Amino acid sequence: MAWYWPVAGGALIGLAAGGYLILLGRIAGISGLVAAATGLARNTARGLAVWFLIGLLGGSAIAMRLRGMPDLQVTGAWPVLVIGGLLVGYGTRLGSGCTSGHGICGIARLSPRSLVATGVFMAFGVGTVWVVRHLIGGAP
Repeated sequence: MAWYWPVAGGALIGLAAGGYLILLGRIAGISGLVAAATGLARNTARGLAVWFLIGLLGGSAIAMRLRGMPDLQVTGAWPVLVIGGLLVGYGTRLGSGCTSGHGICGIARLSPRSLVATGVFMAFGVGTVWVVRHLIGGAP
């Protein structure tokens, strides 16, 4: 993979998150935007959240086409994907945000809560990979 794709992606994420914060005074965390778009969050601009998410998905689709990437194929069992999605959604609401809200926006603002939350995300990610690879027998 060419080095400039991740750099361009990171720059665009930073630009979008920074612009959302500077122009609107809001954190561009995906779980909060999804909650706002679906009407689960109070006192938020629902239409703006919907447009932000449409832009996020549309930009990803355009980047995939520009790179000549094939369409994504879902290979997991639907019940597992649904249960996993619900658990992730519950965890993000319980933790007051997700990796994008805490990891990108919160760390950039030096938020103590976000520093702790991101450390917890990373530790559990490392632990999950270790368990899958060493105890369950997943891919090396």
